[in-house]
Amino acid sequence: MMARIRKIFRSQKVITICSMVLGILIIIAIFAPWIAPNDPIAVNLVYKLQPPSWEFPLGTDHLGRCNLSRILYGTRISLGFAMLIFISSLSIGLILGTFSGYRGGWIDHALMRFCDGILAFPNLILILGLVGIFGPGLKQVIIAIMLVQWVYYARMFRGMVLSLKEHNFIAAAKISGSSQWKIIKNHIVPNVLPPLVVMGTLEMGWAIMDISAMSFLGLGVQAPTPEWGAMIHEGKSYIRTNPEIMLYPGLVIMLVIVTFNLLGEALSDRYSIKRRF
Repeated sequence: MMARIRKIFRSQKVITICSMVLGILIIIAIFAPWIAPNDPIAVNLVYKLQPPSWEFPLGTDHLGRCNLSRILYGTRISLGFAMLIFISSLSIGLILGTFSGYRGGWIDHALMRFCDGILAFPNLILILGLVGIFGPGLKQVIIAIMLVQWVYYARMFRGMVLSLKEHNFIAAAKISGSSQWKIIKNHIVPNVLPPLVVMGTLEMGWAIMDISAMSFLGLGVQAPTPEWGAMIHEGKSYIRTNPEIMLYPGLVIMLVIVTFNLLGEALSDRYSIKRRF
């Protein structure tokens, strides 16, 4: 029995470790106000650019703010808004992709040609263009990312719906007199929802990277709100004298994205879900 448990754990080692890391990050995001040792936006020039100490475990930035506290609070923004982007983009993609794949015809053709046009451009270029139109700010960045990312979900759901339409249980539902709405609700959607967990882990890393990139460029989160990309942006002027201001949030971004990608790869291999690239 123990040998079997150890075998299962070994086969799921990557999933287990990544899930634990993400669980810790979620706990940090929820309890950041109680975990953070200092106020993340409190400016005190007396303590600027301090080395690590008991009071400031990761030192302070150029305004005397606690680096550790800002990183902990930044977890709330990066994870929370990445989840918001994922849910919103997924909902739009699910509705449009399912409707397009099931109805077909000129609606499907027009939507897919529009998606092809969006996919012809790199993500970051499109997001930069939309943020340039909407103006800088976290809300504008979130809207821009959602307007770009829903395309990937729509194409994926549309392909899955086209495959499901050929199954016998869909034909049986049509013969029994079920309406299109009931077929979509009772037979199509339940069969395209299971890959959501895998897709979520694959796409959360992209969302976090996009949010951080926009903040680094000064187009996303605005000071003094703590966010990892914004922290790197603020610390770039001190890269020679105090590189740790940029290093700490950069390492956290790398850890989170690598964790999501490893978890997504493990789940996609286990459940045969393809990545977008």
